[in-house]
Amino acid sequence: MKTNTLQRSLEVLIIIAFAIFPLFITFPYRAYLYLSWEGAYRLSEGQMPFRDFGLPLGGMYWVIPAIFFKILGPQLITLVKAQVFINILSGLAVRSILKTLSVSPSIRIAGVFLYCLSFSFQNFWPWYNHTVIVYGFIGVAFVLKSIFGKTNSLQWLFLILGSLFTFFSLFTKQDGGGLIFILCCSLLIYCCWLERRWLPLGIYIGTAVLFIGIAVLVLYKYNFAYWFNYGQSPHNARISYSDITNDFLNGSIWIKFYFFIILLLVMVKLKNQTWKNLLKDKEYMLFFLFTAGILCMATILQVTSYIPSMGNMFFHTFAFVFIFQQLTFYLNINIKKGIFIVFLFVGISLWWSQLPWKYVERLFIERKNEGVVALSASGENLVGMHNFILREKDDEGNQGNWVTSDLYSLKKIKLPQSTLDGIKRLMSTDILKLRKNLKVLNMSELTFLAKELPYSLEKNSAAPLWHHLGVGMFNNQLHMYEERIRNNYYDLVLFEYIPELNNFFPFAVRDALKAYYQQVDVFDAPRSGNRPGTIEVYIKKP
Repeated sequence: MKTNTLQRSLEVLIIIAFAIFPLFITFPYRAYLYLSWEGAYRLSEGQMPFRDFGLPLGGMYWVIPAIFFKILGPQLITLVKAQVFINILSGLAVRSILKTLSVSPSIRIAGVFLYCLSFSFQNFWPWYNHTVIVYGFIGVAFVLKSIFGKTNSLQWLFLILGSLFTFFSLFTKQDGGGLIFILCCSLLIYCCWLERRWLPLGIYIGTAVLFIGIAVLVLYKYNFAYWFNYGQSPHNARISYSDITNDFLNGSIWIKFYFFIILLLVMVKLKNQTWKNLLKDKEYMLFFLFTAGILCMATILQVTSYIPSMGNMFFHTFAFVFIFQQLTFYLNINIKKGIFIVFLFVGISLWWSQLPWKYVERLFIERKNEGVVALSASGENLVGMHNFILREKDDEGNQGNWVTSDLYSLKKIKLPQSTLDGIKRLMSTDILKLRKNLKVLNMSELTFLAKELPYSLEKNSAAPLWHHLGVGMFNNQLHMYEERIRNNYYDLVLFEYIPELNNFFPFAVRDALKAYYQQVDVFDAPRSGNRPGTIEVYIKKP
């Protein structure tokens, strides 16, 4: 087998191996899964964002999961299967970017490995802060292909595809999509300046505006301007220069380190040539501008998209590849030797060992004296890193004690036993057995019950998919729910009370339910950690 074919096969094998790993695991229910499931379920049932439900994002986040729901069924584990596909696309897009930028094959393989280990591997479930990056990288890959394209027809095709995926990224989440648009424009501005040819930039911006314009024209009549967050009231724009500055100077250790090393390497390169000649080095400058843009993008996203905290870890890959590409040249390292690739793989594995080690530790490492008073053989109190803070044992909060169920939508998903017992009690209530066409308000993380219980999700452009007050719904929707509760509009209401989270489900709705409805049950929400919640079941008063 030729060396190039072997390297190509190894890259693809790494991408696929990391992507399919989650298929062999049984998962505990995870916070925010309810949002992914309900959005995908609604789309798979023919509902459309903004027309049938409101949300502050674009609907592209749910498109791939919805297609998988349609093919494989609306189970929570289907979200994992959709994410396998998304992670494969993600890895292939990064590989394409590195290949187009002429990264040496050995370093490119290491870069793909680092990307999968540091970014893809932690994303087992679809989440908009991740999907926006995947669409964006596919868009960047097409834009770079257009820049280095050899025929005009392919250049224009790649530019249009780059614009399309930039649109997909923007209509997944606005901050990430907007930054991808700026990044692509920056690369094209440099190339247009260098070649004195501005048509490619015009085509990219024009087609992106066209795609966005068509979407807005179609959706505008469905109150799109109210729901879609472009910084207008009652939305929070989340762009705070003081927060970005504070976060960068108060943390961002790796980002600042990479900036320093990259600028140092640029200064070394300038020892042998002038700024003018460096600016004319198209391949080098595009690689530099792209890497610097990625670091800037990561700096902003860690403030505007702060959940999850590791959602911007993609920057490590491109900074690492840029730095090593330059170092191997200056140090005259023979990167074609197999030992060099092995060295990089071992080094990266040790560098990012905390991610796979979490799963190994959970399976094989026993934590003694975890959070409890412990005595030595002589009766002395033992204090160490595992028990200097004491806390009560909580079997339900320990995901190791969660169990699976026979519910269709929960295949291979673990929940606390108390949550499953509460669901079983709910499913056996008279109101569900005797009534048809129930009007149900489900303000809880158990959105999958729409598949298990006999009720249909409401189609209403005024009602939000996401009930976090100030994020996914606002005072107008809060007043609508309060009025409906006062008028006994709903037959059954599920409300999740999480006192330590700021109106994750609006506290005022709970107050209205306490006044006008009858609470008939309460059970634990499927949450672990230090922010527990309970799910309260309400019906109309007799």
